[in-house]
Amino acid sequence: MPTKKATTESDGGFSAAERAAMKERAAELRAEGKKGAKKADGLQAVLDAIAKMGPDDRALAERVHVAVTANAPELSPKTWYGMPAYANADDKVVLFFQDSGKFKYRYSTLGFQDAANLDDGDLWPTSYALQQWTPKVEKQVIALVKAALS
Repeated sequence: MPTKKATTESDGGFSAAERAAMKERAAELRAEGKKGAKKADGLQAVLDAIAKMGPDDRALAERVHVAVTANAPELSPKTWYGMPAYANADDKVVLFFQDSGKFKYRYSTLGFQDAANLDDGDLWPTSYALQQWTPKVEKQVIALVKAALS
């Protein structure tokens, strides 16, 4: 069974400068008014939820966050049951990240809700076990996010 590999700044975790830039963006959104403030509050809630995770889960959640926000800017970050999530314009959660520590699972989960367009006949996956971030995993996550919005 593969083990989780902690991600550090040098191999993909958020740097101090990236964290500062995200906090600045949240402040900018708040300054834009009510709609911007809601998005900023959601972003801050997601960043806070990620910061509370154990190191391995936090590293994965950070990479998921980057992949989602870079490839699906139309989704708004928010927390959902205390987990980082990303919602569409109707405020419906499309996808979420559940850290392994939340329920003492052996893996983290990338999950999709019914607002995701992943339907494929009468049976299709809606969640994926996530143990470590690799270039291959990143490509798969990006493809799933894009498919969910198609």
